[in-house]
Amino acid sequence: MELTREHFRAIIFHNFRRGLSRQECIDELKSLYGYEAPSYSTVKNWYNEFNRGRRSLKDEFREGRPKTAVVPENIDAVRELIMQDRHVTYLQIEACLCISPTSIHSILHEHLAVKKVCSRWIPHNLTIAQKKARVDWCKEMLKKYDRGASKDVYKIVTGDESWIYAYEPETKQQSTVWVFQDEPNPTKVVRGRSTSKQMVACFFGKTGHVATVPLEQRRTVNSEWYTTICLPEVFGEIRKTNKRRRIIVHHDNASSHTSAQTSAFLTGQNVELMGHPPYSPDLAPNDFFLFPHIKKIMRGQRFSSPEDAVEAFKNHVLEVSQSEWKKCFENWFERMQKCINLDGEYFEKQ
Repeated sequence: MELTREHFRAIIFHNFRRGLSRQECIDELKSLYGYEAPSYSTVKNWYNEFNRGRRSLKDEFREGRPKTAVVPENIDAVRELIMQDRHVTYLQIEACLCISPTSIHSILHEHLAVKKVCSRWIPHNLTIAQKKARVDWCKEMLKKYDRGASKDVYKIVTGDESWIYAYEPETKQQSTVWVFQDEPNPTKVVRGRSTSKQMVACFFGKTGHVATVPLEQRRTVNSEWYTTICLPEVFGEIRKTNKRRRIIVHHDNASSHTSAQTSAFLTGQNVELMGHPPYSPDLAPNDFFLFPHIKKIMRGQRFSSPEDAVEAFKNHVLEVSQSEWKKCFENWFERMQKCINLDGEYFEKQ
């Protein structure tokens, strides 16, 4: 039989009548019941009560606030406060309704079944037409490339551009360290991202890296640079051993990628375009894999110049294993299916 508080109080009262001291009482309880025995402070409080003449072992009635504030009126009031302000806090609810945090917790989680979450950041508020375009493109690619199993996947080269900074601070997660109990928590001075930067274009395929092309003098991408410097270097690397090798290019819808000059150049080079749906970084391998992966490695490192940072970027790209490139492409086609399953909505962190 499990002993209740009233049972232990009866034992304490019996020891009190036997003339045992507080310490003798607690020693006997611990020897008989171990960790289930009441604490010394509990024994002491009940000895004091018995010395004052108390003989009842039940809890006494206490005036004041009702036993529970979880009543329909308060539940409706909390619901109304949330509808008025989705950022409302426990303290604000407590101040408004004069109920305890425990009651507020019960109302929120047991009765209203609400939870407080951070908003999920998305690249763009997609229109119905844009969601449909994403779904249509994903269906077309999955069919055309047999869900990634087609040999033509090996002819795809995907590319994009990004800024490389001479210094980017570590994320808060990257700054976490183990500390022992007797050590103070570490501190770190907040540093901003460097203004020194250089843009690079990076292209790769399922079997690995193809080319990384930096832009000089902090310029941004335009059609002239893309068609006279960047793409010729990429295609030259791919067709180094076979001048007529088939190439399928994947890049996003940046103006330099979709201009008449770029389209004419690709046609002249007998290069096919894979296309890309609008506002879809979650379907671009550089955006969901390569750039985040390499930049995470480089965070916290300070380079003397943007050029040095670009060289470090190149070296890290070359260290990516063949299995990782292959996994990236497999993940790409899996993402297409996720996009379809969610009717074109963004699916990151869902």
